[in-house]
Amino acid sequence: MRCPFCNSFEDQVIDSRPMDQASVIRRRRECLECHKRYTTYERLEEMSLMVVKSDQRREPFNRQKVREGIIRACEKRPISSDAVEKIVNEVEYELQDYVMEVPSRIIGEKVLKKLWDLDLIAYIRFASVYQQFDDIDRFMDELKKLKKVAMKNGKNSLQEVMAGRKEVKSEKNT
Repeated sequence: MRCPFCNSFEDQVIDSRPMDQASVIRRRRECLECHKRYTTYERLEEMSLMVVKSDQRREPFNRQKVREGIIRACEKRPISSDAVEKIVNEVEYELQDYVMEVPSRIIGEKVLKKLWDLDLIAYIRFASVYQQFDDIDRFMDELKKLKKVAMKNGKNSLQEVMAGRKEVKSEKNT
């Protein structure tokens, strides 16, 4: 594997572990030249799933495009790259139910659901691109939807919703 820092091909695998129902292997590597560490992911290459775009064009599913869209939505948010990778892996895993083709709308909806559970700001950012918000009214409608959820849960602000979601997540982890 080529080191992303110094381009050396000399490295050593430090740690290897399966992820996502053992469909992916995560490897921590150390470059033997510059001694920096980096992570690689190994997965089985399968038949290419075709994505049907809204204009009916077809293109191969590209997990990198999904990752880039999520990264853009999560910019400057307290979201780890592992969390982003987990969403990409989960969406890709869920798409295995589709044999040959999947509408791009389905991919966007799956990503939105994952971001809704992870971070509401990232959700709004992704929704604004995915749902093509073309004016401020579309943003306001989506924010009103979030506010309605907040009020239903007895919260008065987005910060309270986010704090409550973090408390629920930490309770689930203990």
